[in-house]
Amino acid sequence: QVQLVESGGGLVQAGGSLRVSCAASGNIFSIIYTAWFRQSPGEQREFVASINSGGLTNYADSVKGRFTISRDNAKNTVALQMNSLKPEDTAVYYCKAVGTQVYWGQGTQVTVSS
Repeated sequence: QVQLVESGGGLVQAGGSLRVSCAASGNIFSIIYTAWFRQSPGEQREFVASINSGGLTNYADSVKGRFTISRDNAKNTVALQMNSLKPEDTAVYYCKAVGTQVYWGQGTQVTVSS
């Protein structure tokens, strides 16, 4: 089993920055890749960014050039640095880890005001 806990969400003005983090515990050595997803009210959960065990990253077109995903193996965390935030980035951000099973965190709210 893997437990994921997100932190770092909050309220920021458009153009600002936020950093959200996902802390993993449990059987972390089974994790193949970790990703961030987000979900706005009334919308489907959508992919934001991912990083695999080799450090390869992937981003949704809507966040390329603005968001950066990174991993700290010593702290078992995966962070998402979000710059140049837009109101349409407002959502609950979820951490997802994939190994022998798929694990989700509880989410952290990010609100970008115009």
